[in-house]
Amino acid sequence: QGDFSCLHHVRESFEYHGYTESSVNDSNWDVLWSHDYPFKILYSKLKNLKAHQKVNHFPGIGHITNKMDLASSAIPYIPKAFKIPEQKEAFLAFASNNTHKKLIQKSNEHRGIKIVGVEEVNLSAAGSFVQEFIDDPLLVDGHKFDIGVYTVITSFDPLRVYIYNGEMLFRYCPEEYYPFDPDKVTSYVVENDYLPTWKVPSLKKYYVDLGYSMKDTFNSYMLEIGRKPDIIWKQIEDAIRTICLKKEPLITKLLTPYNSKKHFFEMIRFDFIVDNNLNVYVMEANMSPNLSSAHFPPNSSLYMEVLLNLFSLVGLANTRFVNFEKYITDKNIVVTPSECAKCSSCVLPECQLCLTCLTPESKLNLKDAYLEHINKRDFKRVFPPTKVYFIYENVITPIREKYQNPFDVIHLENLIMSIDFFVLDINSVFCCKLSICYFA
Repeated sequence: QGDFSCLHHVRESFEYHGYTESSVNDSNWDVLWSHDYPFKILYSKLKNLKAHQKVNHFPGIGHITNKMDLASSAIPYIPKAFKIPEQKEAFLAFASNNTHKKLIQKSNEHRGIKIVGVEEVNLSAAGSFVQEFIDDPLLVDGHKFDIGVYTVITSFDPLRVYIYNGEMLFRYCPEEYYPFDPDKVTSYVVENDYLPTWKVPSLKKYYVDLGYSMKDTFNSYMLEIGRKPDIIWKQIEDAIRTICLKKEPLITKLLTPYNSKKHFFEMIRFDFIVDNNLNVYVMEANMSPNLSSAHFPPNSSLYMEVLLNLFSLVGLANTRFVNFEKYITDKNIVVTPSECAKCSSCVLPECQLCLTCLTPESKLNLKDAYLEHINKRDFKRVFPPTKVYFIYENVITPIREKYQNPFDVIHLENLIMSIDFFVLDINSVFCCKLSICYFA
């Protein structure tokens, strides 16, 4: 449903897995893939879905993907931004203390970008926002760039978030950044006709001659010039975690009219820029990110890799097994037998992971997460985070302090998932049982 011209690789992926096209009016469809947000038009058809049916968007995902909402969310990693005219007074207070700052004023649709000084902002431009301009970007051969990270959210409440770690999309501005000229927009804004990795001189030997991915090419270049790319990747993962946790309560609330939260998944591309001190900034989060290689045919392998890994992660590669969950038993999710053997109640945090203390909902959530874990392929889970803590008391406090959502608390299910997966990461060796099923 929506604009089919950009969905060639999506269709190709469905065909590879044996799907055929159907109509949303056919009540037995398996997957609804919509380029546009489907819930306003199709609400009556989507609020009572069957157990096997999946939709590639979450209700309320605009809390993350709407440019103005995201930019003005006061979240770390996002340059300071203000809605105009709603946040006029807050902007004026910021401007009075930051007279030297350069700003970008743009519409909510990302049109009409203009760099201005604080005194030049048009405070009567309804439907626009003003955002701090990062004026010291990291450059490669003089070119500013952004990094697109394909991110999949498989669940809200509890939250499960993955990034595609096999490759990232690097896009370089076609004109060099210096000497800086605010009228030379293509030197600081990445547009559709960007400079691809294979045309950046210092990157050719890695990407073209040695056959590295865009991500590995960038990593190799950074190490060559004596800089540490891991600093960037850690911030990117933390930024995605922070945003999703901050927005989770808002989206969870909008899931309540639907008969189950388990029907939905979302693939977003977060776009980041990096400054010369290796600080990372989120520029936007794209719902239905571009998956068309029409403009840059070499990107076709990236898009197909992302889609095939996505299908595996969210269960589209084995949807015939509607009751596949029955083959995931309690034995697959229980952890720390020595600790649980000592537990006489469920009061202590470490005892909350024991089988007798898990609620039916917690068991189902952990089994869903386990199934994703064995099917994630080149996806990396960023929430629950994969950092391992060996002492339970050191798990809850850091998570509560670092990832506080708007209601100042993290849902218990997120804590249980986090602790359980810390332990699973240490103690479990998983056997992947991926089955591809075909639908005629």
